[in-house]
Amino acid sequence: MCRLFGFRSVISSQVHRSLVNADNALAAQSERHPDGWGVAYYVDEAPHVTRSADTALNDHLFRRVSGVVSSQTVLAHVRKATVGELNVLNCHPFQHGRWTFAHNGDIPEFARCRDAIEAAVAPRLRPFILGDTDSERIFFLFLTHLSQDAPLSQRFGVEVVSEALSRTVQAVRAIADVEGAPSPALLTLMVTDGLTMAAVRWGKELYWSTHKGRCADRDLCPHFADVCEAPTTTGFVNHLIMSSEPVIDENVWEAFGEGEIVGVDWRMRVSRRFVRAD
Repeated sequence: MCRLFGFRSVISSQVHRSLVNADNALAAQSERHPDGWGVAYYVDEAPHVTRSADTALNDHLFRRVSGVVSSQTVLAHVRKATVGELNVLNCHPFQHGRWTFAHNGDIPEFARCRDAIEAAVAPRLRPFILGDTDSERIFFLFLTHLSQDAPLSQRFGVEVVSEALSRTVQAVRAIADVEGAPSPALLTLMVTDGLTMAAVRWGKELYWSTHKGRCADRDLCPHFADVCEAPTTTGFVNHLIMSSEPVIDENVWEAFGEGEIVGVDWRMRVSRRFVRAD
């Protein structure tokens, strides 16, 4: 399977340590997930996406991109292929407009489900599907559900994005998790438009953190607040990190519950909910 990393902060921050230098950095995880990588980061609310079919651990471009990225929003992924060829079109994150998306998991016997999932994607979005993966089709299915509330050019709050993720998981499961399926669909998903970021755990582990035991920059950072070193009491945070595995030791990590959706909006207000049972 794959590995995900997402970061949202009130200030632009370097993510080189999380992606390269930490003991459990994404580059190190790519040794077991060698089939491509991608990093999306936002500058002036516009996404910049770099992807490669090489292994991140051995790719100088991954280290170069990770070294120069300083952003309030980053979404990164290393791939272990289950569906689709080893090429750049099948690497995550996928992008459409301001939205970027990554997936950890798969749909068993995807060929059986492919036509039905594509049919559920809005006709105006289908031409933008360029690769072979189940993940890219899940992304455009998410955009289909999101666009039922308003045009994709509009800004969306975290509640609307979380609801679209919930609908997406439900829709894929209704197609894939039928009697006779070899195993359930695994649908751990992460998405952002640079301001709102949200993720859902369905079948593959995911962790999140909003504070550290002690911040090394507490005496230097102009944005330092009590919420940087303790759980929020107001619902607002200074940063949110989400990762398939805990990455940085000083961060305090909490595991997603199965079916849990965690996200933040443009104000850095945390939202937690679960995929609707219906």
